Amino acid sequence: MLVKAWVLPLLYLDFEIRRDYIVANLCVNRDKPILLCNGKCYLTKRVKDAKEKEERQAENDYLSHLLYQVMDNRTVVFNVLENQFKLRSFVQYQFNPSLTAHNPASDIFHPPLFN
Repeated sequence: MLVKAWVLPLLYLDFEIRRDYIVANLCVNRDKPILLCNGKCYLTKRVKDAKEKEERQAENDYLSHLLYQVMDNRTVVFNVLENQFKLRSFVQYQFNPSLTAHNPASDIFHPPLFN
């Protein structure tokens, strides 16, 4: 993080320290003294490259962080509980068709049942 914060100031410091060398050897417009570039073309090129590199690095950091979240290898451990429910071996269903007539009075009032 500190390196990113110090890239541009270090580029300007390097330019100021080596200005004579940059003007004489590295400047794109060194053959055209009428432009009065004095190495600023070299400096702008370096600053532009540094910013592009920082943007690419930020994009790569974002993608790697995103992939890390998706590909997280932490395993989730589930505790397997023993089955505490007992199933009945026979299940009985009572089916009352909805289209048949039902008289609740016939359930109460009926002839005696003999077993």
